Amino acid sequence: MSIPTIVVERLNKTFGHRQVLEDVSFEITPGDIVALIGPSGSGKSTLMRHLVGLTCCNRHTGGRVSLLGREVQASGRIKRASRGQRCRVGYIFQQFNLVNRLSVLTNVLIGQLGRMPRLRALSGRFSQEEKQRALECLARVGLEGMAYQRANTLSGGQQQRVAIARVLMQDADVILADEPIASLDPRSAREVMEILQRIHAEDGRTVVITLHQVDIARRYCHRAIALKDGRLYFDGKTSELTDARLSTLYENAGLDELRSGAQPDLPSPTREPAHAQPAVAAHV
Repeated sequence: MSIPTIVVERLNKTFGHRQVLEDVSFEITPGDIVALIGPSGSGKSTLMRHLVGLTCCNRHTGGRVSLLGREVQASGRIKRASRGQRCRVGYIFQQFNLVNRLSVLTNVLIGQLGRMPRLRALSGRFSQEEKQRALECLARVGLEGMAYQRANTLSGGQQQRVAIARVLMQDADVILADEPIASLDPRSAREVMEILQRIHAEDGRTVVITLHQVDIARRYCHRAIALKDGRLYFDGKTSELTDARLSTLYENAGLDELRSGAQPDLPSPTREPAHAQPAVAAHV
């Protein structure tokens, strides 16, 4: 019996007087592709950040998170071993988190930093073999011809594909994508989802994706975990996401728009407490 890739046990998180996550528990098996869905403010992004120890659960009553067989945090404390786990987890942000002044190739190479000797990583010296592998990662997302362009010359969809290539360069066992298509047009969103699905199928990597669009979750993911008001509302096959369940989940959120695949508005600053994101997110 294989060890679960991700284990969340009775996870609780409070910001001030607001309970953002309440007794959330689930397991994700190796090689699964999971959509994390729910209305704005349901706690999806906060949950994702807990999985890699970027956010810490409540003290004493916070619960526990394990990743790849090792505890990341428990009862309000980040475990020291979690730092070593982070190089095995690729985190894809909604706003790409590329270094705009650097070339596309260099942005992909940044994914290697967590696996390099410290002195060489600090100096940013990459071998020819590493550069060749970065080009191969770009080829997998269809952008090898743009390797030497500055990152800020690319469209949003292209930048997100570079972020995926960076995760491939990192050789991450787990890919966490936090609303990776929320700011993209429908065509770019489809390309990004097809790439993530292909990586899952070809490499057997565990992929967790937060999504607003229910139809996209159904099309690309085998399983869905739904949060509502910080609690676990649904955990099962995406084919079991009936209209009745979705109507209850999104009762005030415009279900027709979510089912149509239309792009939602970007979250407002009051949706969840803001967190500063690092300038480079290849090795979180």
